Amino acid sequence: MPQTAASLLVILFSVATIQSAQLRRGDRWVAVWAASVHGPYPAGNPVAQPVLESVFESPDRGAHDQTFRLIVRPAAWGAQARLRFSNVFGTRAVTLDDVFAGQQGAAASLVSGTNRRVTFNGGRNALTLPPGQSAFSDPVALPLVTRASLALLDGRKLAVSFHVVESSGPMTWHAKALQTSYVSAPGAGSHGAEESDAAFPFSTTSWYFLDAVEARVTDDVRVIACLGDSITDGTGSTLNGDDRWPDILSRRLRDAYGSRFVVVNAGIGGNRITNPNPYDPKTPFAGGPSALDRLDRDVLSLSGLSTIIWLEGINDLSSGASADAVIDGIKEGVRRIRAHGTRILMGTITSALGSTAAAGTADVDARRQAVNDFIRSSDLFDGVVDFDAATRDAATGGLRPEFRPSSSIGGPGDGLHPNRAGYLAMGKAVDLKLVTSHGKK
Repeated sequence: MPQTAASLLVILFSVATIQSAQLRRGDRWVAVWAASVHGPYPAGNPVAQPVLESVFESPDRGAHDQTFRLIVRPAAWGAQARLRFSNVFGTRAVTLDDVFAGQQGAAASLVSGTNRRVTFNGGRNALTLPPGQSAFSDPVALPLVTRASLALLDGRKLAVSFHVVESSGPMTWHAKALQTSYVSAPGAGSHGAEESDAAFPFSTTSWYFLDAVEARVTDDVRVIACLGDSITDGTGSTLNGDDRWPDILSRRLRDAYGSRFVVVNAGIGGNRITNPNPYDPKTPFAGGPSALDRLDRDVLSLSGLSTIIWLEGINDLSSGASADAVIDGIKEGVRRIRAHGTRILMGTITSALGSTAAAGTADVDARRQAVNDFIRSSDLFDGVVDFDAATRDAATGGLRPEFRPSSSIGGPGDGLHPNRAGYLAMGKAVDLKLVTSHGKK
């Protein structure tokens, strides 16, 4: 962040007591950030991950007496926030204490004066999560969020710090963060209260335990959740660049409508619509539970949810699923989404023809086209986003050449995952009027 902007935020914070009184009181909680947890570390598909053998001694032991500083980008800021932590895929209880939330400065350091303690269950400094459980924190006041500071905070990032007491056991995580976060050494103790980054020598491109952030905002804010696989999760986009297609959509909505719409990402690399069924954390699948299995927890539970944009199916098809099986899975998901009273926009599946992945064969592409024909012609949805048309090369039927080179790790790309340019095209393919409509079928 430029020094002038950082200094201005510190000045604004110093008068936060006066400024916060001028904020319009929020009427409800809404999800402003999410990361779908999908299994115990290290099962998953991280991108640009540093070597972590010296950070986590073994998957069974997990983190040991060390502090995480996770960096997340809220789609909107509120003067109050609350955090959801998950041990859904753990095998034993995990205790987190000394939890803090503040504005990221540079790397693992914080903007001076912004770090605030987070409590649980009416003021306790620690949270113990049994296996299979998740829980929200108490509301935490963020005095840096004032009417005057909101424009400066747009796009800035929140640093959530917490200490793992003793050993965590298998860690519930989201592998493909495409965002650098930070971890202290094993046995280093609690450092979440510190503004300096001196205690955080290790980096990771994944998120652990934290799976949602909510903010208290005005009641006209609506949440759009993007459900999908690695192409929603952002493989091939820029590390720390926030240029997945949901990020592009979020910025377009903010430019057009201000803070009325919030976009959160519920993608998981390797995810499928119907398999595995059921998911077993003891024999984890890298793509996590199926979309149908995780729909309630990862999407329908999000506060303020208005609309879902669903892009998925290529992993089912490349693993041998028929077009009819994928279509049946889509129909079941839409039935449950409609029962929840939520709008559903369906995305056409992008091409991987000729790619180096299993999805690159002509047989997979024929089944993909059959699913897309159904999506385009069905009246099942509130609308269709034609991601395929936005990214397909008319000459070859595969991904357009300019969308192939990987922006995450360099190289020629795999022909399946778009790069930054491809995600920009996908984000621009979404009709904003379709997304912001109040109507339901």
